[in-house]
Amino acid sequence: MLNKVILIGRLTRDPELRYTTNGNAVAGFNLAVDRPFKNQQGEKEADFIKIVIWRKLAEIVAKNLSKGRLVSIEGRLQIKYFEDNEAVRRQAAEVVADKVVFLDKPKNGRGKSDENNVFEPNGIDLPDDDVPF
Repeated sequence: MLNKVILIGRLTRDPELRYTTNGNAVAGFNLAVDRPFKNQQGEKEADFIKIVIWRKLAEIVAKNLSKGRLVSIEGRLQIKYFEDNEAVRRQAAEVVADKVVFLDKPKNGRGKSDENNVFEPNGIDLPDDDVPF
């Protein structure tokens, strides 16, 4: 079976970095991805996709990316199930990224750039046993 997602878009806000009770870093942000067509009014639309990144990659992303930056994300689609305030079961989709490519340079000088601007875990085992959801 295959579960692979590749996206190119812009961050809608700065990444939010936090740590699990086990001390693992987790970062999250939304990515605005333009649709390849215009709506009936002739306007471009975008999808806003939740991105989650774990461990060292999360720390790198939080340190180097900010709102408006253009990135490529590779990862897998994950569906979370939860109950809302009225006890109705809901689901939410997110992409768990395992590779991030910075496609532009920071405008405000925030963060340092790696020479190739490609960040991935490089074979580090990433178990999901401490996922907080």
